Amino acid sequence: MNADRATPQAIRQARTDNPTMRERDLAQQLGVSEAEFVAAYCGISSTRISARIEEFLMDLEGLGEVMALTRNESAVHEKIGVYDKPIAGKAAVLLLGEQIDLRIFHKQWVHGFAVEKTDGETIRRSLQFFDAAGEAVHKIHLRPASNLEAYEALVAKLRLADQSQEVELQALPKTEVKTREIAESDVENLRARWNQMKDVHEFVGILRALELTRHQAIQAIGEDYAWQLDTGSATTMLEQVAEAKVPIMCFIGNRGCIQIHGGPIENIKLMGPWANILDETFHMHLRTDHIAEVWAVRRPTKDGPLTSVEAYDADGEMIIQFFGKRVEGNAEREDWRNIAEQLPRLMRNAA
Repeated sequence: MNADRATPQAIRQARTDNPTMRERDLAQQLGVSEAEFVAAYCGISSTRISARIEEFLMDLEGLGEVMALTRNESAVHEKIGVYDKPIAGKAAVLLLGEQIDLRIFHKQWVHGFAVEKTDGETIRRSLQFFDAAGEAVHKIHLRPASNLEAYEALVAKLRLADQSQEVELQALPKTEVKTREIAESDVENLRARWNQMKDVHEFVGILRALELTRHQAIQAIGEDYAWQLDTGSATTMLEQVAEAKVPIMCFIGNRGCIQIHGGPIENIKLMGPWANILDETFHMHLRTDHIAEVWAVRRPTKDGPLTSVEAYDADGEMIIQFFGKRVEGNAEREDWRNIAEQLPRLMRNAA
């Protein structure tokens, strides 16, 4: 461990001194990663486990009902359900359950812990996974209905010999935000490829081929395909789809996992900078003060155009993305498209 970083003992003392502070916030205050914070309790309330999801993918359904949590710096996605319908692939692992829907980029899963916290007479158990830099990529929280026996068997199966209270971290390169001016030929190439899309998943390949970021592409493509909205439009959209009972898809992700909700939303609560969805099996928390830009984006597909609403931070990184929920092979819902198209556009200052 770097001599300048807080020791496991110092981390535990800080927790004792700040019993009500969120661990993620306390870790940031101490200048350590969340993985280092959790590791400081190895042998006390946490256990090092393998983070290789291919080793335990087929065991997750046995846990029964749990809560899946994926977050980035600006948004949190919490979903209650069962880890069923897994599909293992070379680049990604998919969970395609009715409730828990994940895209897992397993090469980013480096550190794993089983964590048990005592809250009064209640023991809260979770499996927590982190990338090489110690940033959380995904967490699985047990619930009262979870299968405790299956959980204990899984922890025993995945337990590592190394149970030290320190972790070796590796700095990960920050996603490069390209600042070069896009040439007219680049825009023509982008529009030509965009016009030929048959599936929204082809978009990532287009960006890779043209060496563009997602943010660059939507800025350059033209207002027939992407138009900038007022920064409050994400909240406006949530309120409107809840009122109209329009089922949506909500994507929140990080470098190691994307978590998806598909269905209607009901209870929207605005609390300070946070916009929250507080439904029975789905909670979402969005820091609206982190939103620098909101865009409506239209992509061609074999089923007709699909419209998304996307929020970006000041670095051009996508925070959250929404689509109307639909079944593959069907056209986009008109009620969703109408809401997206009628959201207030950004009012630019007149020259």
